[in-house]
Amino acid sequence: MGRVTATADLWHHYGRTRHATDRAVPDTFSWTWRQDSGPGTEVLGDLDGRVLGDLGAGAARHAAHLAVHHQPARVDAIDASPAQHTMATDLYSHLSPRLRLVHADVTYHLSAAASTYDVLYSVFGAVDFTDPHELLPAAAYALRPRGRLVFSTLAHYLTGAPAQPDVQHADIPAKTPEGETATMRRWVLQEHVWTKILDQAGFAQISIDTLRSTTDGPRTADTQLVTATI
Repeated sequence: MGRVTATADLWHHYGRTRHATDRAVPDTFSWTWRQDSGPGTEVLGDLDGRVLGDLGAGAARHAAHLAVHHQPARVDAIDASPAQHTMATDLYSHLSPRLRLVHADVTYHLSAAASTYDVLYSVFGAVDFTDPHELLPAAAYALRPRGRLVFSTLAHYLTGAPAQPDVQHADIPAKTPEGETATMRRWVLQEHVWTKILDQAGFAQISIDTLRSTTDGPRTADTQLVTATI
């Protein structure tokens, strides 16, 4: 979901079970970790005629919802993973041209897209898995004046450990396409850290809401819903 490299596609296995059984365009859009509560697309603002970018779109289910159930000019579903891009193409290529599936490094794509987007968003996507010192300035560059960035991210680690008090990633478990053990970087940051680095990247009107998990148990988490404008 983050950067295209010559290394193994660590998103190869993600979402494959659902891909085999669920080919529908989702009826709803949710920001929370379990996709079961909280606000919906209203957080993105007025979408009519707007150009949107989904950062780390995966199989593009959120982007497909926006393309079908709203009236944007275009939604770019951007993802670096070959496997995720292939699944998105299989599921939703028929929604072109309103939905455009982009296989690209998110930071590089945004860095070449000056003032292209009205809205950029990420649902536990590239914002979580890309160095924010690289991604956030690129997002600011790619947004038009008064453009909006919205993303959901973990409020704490899935283990229950608190978020980082500085811009520090954690190495989390992953698997190569062949099933070998690997790790990938994930940024789980405290609210004041996100506020600081967004401000440094040129964003204003920064707002962060904590959406509490509706369930208890292992691998549940609260969600930070972050909005900012240029």
